[in-house]
Parts: sequence; structure tokens; C-alpha cells
Amino acid sequence: MEVKMSTRNYELPKACAFVVLMVEIGSEEKMRDLLRVIPEVKEVQIVHGAYDIIARVESDSRSNLKDVINLKIRQLEKVRSVLTMIVNDVIVE
Repeated sequence: MEVKMSTRNYELPKACAFVVLMVEIGSEEKMRDLLRVIPEVKEVQIVHGAYDIIARVESDSRSNLKDVINLKIRQLEKVRSVLTMIVNDVIVE
């Protein structure tokens, strides 16, 4: 069985990660606003559960992606815990 990959006019980034954040109670909206001004952060969602925010981060290289996560996102004052999932493969149908 052959799997067809289609990007539906979506330009795939060279490096992408989902960063899941636990932040200080009550700071979710402020953190969302701080994340939105980081150019590499393409999407931010406030969620309920063990974590508070999911951010999709894209960059032109894995090295730059790691720098953005470690030097910009992890350093934000209200961040208490971070789980980073670097994307290895993307299939868009």
C-alpha cells in the first residue's frame, strides 16, 4: 500500500516542535501574549490538563529551533515546566 503525501499548499518548515508549557497559575493569557511575539512561534493554545499551553514553533534549522526554545521560551519568567517534542516527519492530507 502506497502512502500519498500532500501538503495542500502548506510549506513545510525545516524544523518544527511542539512545546508544552506548565506556567504559574493565572498567568496563562499573559504567557500566550508573550509567546505570540516570538517570530518562530506560529501557534499558541491555552489548554486544560496537566499542562497549560501548547505552542507550535518553526524555524529554518534544528539548531535555531533549539536556541529559540532554550533561550527565548524556557527563560520566560512564569514558565514552571517545559516538554518539547521535535517533529521528525509530517504528513498533511
